[in-house]
Amino acid sequence: MEYFIGAIVVYILYRWISGNSRTNTIKDQKSRNTQSQISEYRASTYASPSANTSSISSYDSADDELATFTIQTSYGYESEKSLNKKKGLWIGDNEQLTINSRKLNKGFFYFGGVMKSLSGYDVEPSLVDETRAVSKPSLDNSAEIYTDESLGYWPSYATLSKGCKGAYLDWLASERSNPNIPVGYVFIYFYGLERRVIESDTTSDVSDPEFIAIFDEVLRLNKVFSDNRSFNRYSSHLLELMTLLRPLLLASKVDEIPETTNAFSFKIKLAETVVKEHPVGAELALAWLKNTIEYSLKMPARRCEEEFKQLFEIRFTQKFGEGILVKPNKTKLHLSYNPASNGIHGVDLTMEELPDPSILKGPINKLIPIAERCTEELASYSRYLGKVETSKNDIAALMLLPKELANESNSPVIRGFKKWAEQVIEKQDGLTTIKEFWFHTGMPFPKAINKKENELLTNLASKANIGIAPDQRFHQAKITVDGNIVLFTPAHGEFFEPSIAFNQVSLTMRLGVMVATIDGYVDQEEKFALQRLVDQDEKLSPSEKNSLKAYLIWRLNSPVNTVGLKARIEKLKTNEIEFLKKFMISIALVDGKVDSSEIKQIEKLYTSLGLDRSLVARDIHNLTASSSRTFTSSKSTDTSANTFKLDEGILAMHESETSDAKTMLENIFAVDDEPEVEIVSRVQTESDGLDDAHKKLFDILLSKEIWSRNEVHEFCSKLSLMVDGAIETINDWAYEKVNAPVLDDDGDIYVDLEIVEELKE
Repeated sequence: MEYFIGAIVVYILYRWISGNSRTNTIKDQKSRNTQSQISEYRASTYASPSANTSSISSYDSADDELATFTIQTSYGYESEKSLNKKKGLWIGDNEQLTINSRKLNKGFFYFGGVMKSLSGYDVEPSLVDETRAVSKPSLDNSAEIYTDESLGYWPSYATLSKGCKGAYLDWLASERSNPNIPVGYVFIYFYGLERRVIESDTTSDVSDPEFIAIFDEVLRLNKVFSDNRSFNRYSSHLLELMTLLRPLLLASKVDEIPETTNAFSFKIKLAETVVKEHPVGAELALAWLKNTIEYSLKMPARRCEEEFKQLFEIRFTQKFGEGILVKPNKTKLHLSYNPASNGIHGVDLTMEELPDPSILKGPINKLIPIAERCTEELASYSRYLGKVETSKNDIAALMLLPKELANESNSPVIRGFKKWAEQVIEKQDGLTTIKEFWFHTGMPFPKAINKKENELLTNLASKANIGIAPDQRFHQAKITVDGNIVLFTPAHGEFFEPSIAFNQVSLTMRLGVMVATIDGYVDQEEKFALQRLVDQDEKLSPSEKNSLKAYLIWRLNSPVNTVGLKARIEKLKTNEIEFLKKFMISIALVDGKVDSSEIKQIEKLYTSLGLDRSLVARDIHNLTASSSRTFTSSKSTDTSANTFKLDEGILAMHESETSDAKTMLENIFAVDDEPEVEIVSRVQTESDGLDDAHKKLFDILLSKEIWSRNEVHEFCSKLSLMVDGAIETINDWAYEKVNAPVLDDDGDIYVDLEIVEELKE
């Protein structure tokens, strides 16, 4: 029992010593033993059944009567003691060696049998020891690269199996450029480069030419293996560290370093900007968002990185102009390099002359709303690109972009559409068919114009500054696949908000068109009378009048829809019905003709609206008797006779704040009861296609948007699943349902909530 307690004490001390050295280098980040840094690094290519385990063993020694303990802390196999007594040495770039029957034409690694890691524990993980057993060289370059569980989370050459050692040496003997190599092998190689750089800070062994050569090699590796986010981040950080260790030597190479999170260059640039009292501009503000722990960019921002950047700069400038002024804070800038190798302690760099404004929350709180708005604006575009066989060059993708990112200046599609639309407006009063309009999208003609198709039409038009009527947002009417559409310019504009007068006139106009078209022919006088409803209303803005005139043309050239009107009219009061009849008769008789056919048409209209048709003659008489104008009969030949004009009270009715007509018309024509055509059957809400284990995992992940890989690993372990395989299975299922992945493995696991909603539909 005493030995067991002693083992625990030694183990705790060991973990405290090694853990404390790491803790001092992190400060502004999560510990690399939590969530993203461990999980993100090793997530890409392998998983070790022995990972995340530590063991303590003890035995009595007869020689010293003390308890000896073996503490396993590495991931992978335990290393066997090497018989090689040669001191580990650095093999330079141009040195050539033959190791275990492999000819290596390039160095950049440590070679030998004895070399402790910089942390002082275990052997240097990158040390190549030729006395350790390895497999025979591979004779087939196209064969699958060998790997097993010995390539653990923190791989070390000493703990690799024979097969893995052989595979690693085969890679060292190659051009070291195979992008399909398991990234664990690349990390072992990278550990050596990392150690050489960090040692150079305390020794003078590394010359400037060699330092530059190492920089170039790390940069080359970064480009080859950039798809692995973990390696991309670690290698980028090492490049940044190198520019700080020898700034004058590498000054010309700073711009070559790939962008990454928690970047030294960002913190320094931000600090210098604040010290100089310069405003933080859009580019630096976006970098701040990417480098803070207070906010995580969501899927649209990550999937559409370039578009998000452009849109963020636009929205930031609209809000803050040249930028935000930030006052220097008292906390000094402290940079911590967290190595990829677990055999190296962190490197601390304190910049005493600079503050660390990156820790401030106030500026970030101003930037988050802008990022959220940009994310929302790009959501549909991102969702489209997440589907199979889609491209940013698709017209459908272009239409989903915010107007500022897609306009006639950078799109031949929009330029061509705008040229056609302007000709239609000039020569045809804007009247065209949906089929002709849709041709310019370059997409197959749809079976129906539902919400998605309507949004595409509206977006295409607005990007060319072309308005359409009807616009469902403003005209309370829907486009039909076999119907007409009217174009006008300029478009409604981003901030167009219809006024009360706009709504009243559009509703009055609908009733007037319904009356004017009862005989299948629209007289010019009837059309002019309706146009005067727009022209004579001083409360309408020029853009509203432009929109309503286009809407009138569309109404006059579209079938009348009376669905639901009869039921609404039945609810009207007596005075409201009398006004309605007076208005209809005024429109019907505006051409000055009263004959039997005219009366019959009005009777049909009365009947369709649920009114008493026998009262038509009386109502016509009452209206004409009260008018100062006269009517001509259908047999009259006197073309100079005065004809009935639309009652001035009717023209002004929408201007009266006390008139019952306003609420009456709104009640009648509040919405169009035109049902949306169902084209595609709805997806079942249950996760059919997933087995019980994957369905349970998926249900768990739906509870929040971001999970650390460790958390997902725990869920998978309980369900006897492998993380990578489970993610792939769930995404394959999502592809079958909605042609898009629902999970994104970015070190942390992101749940695309938009796709989740689409799966539920």
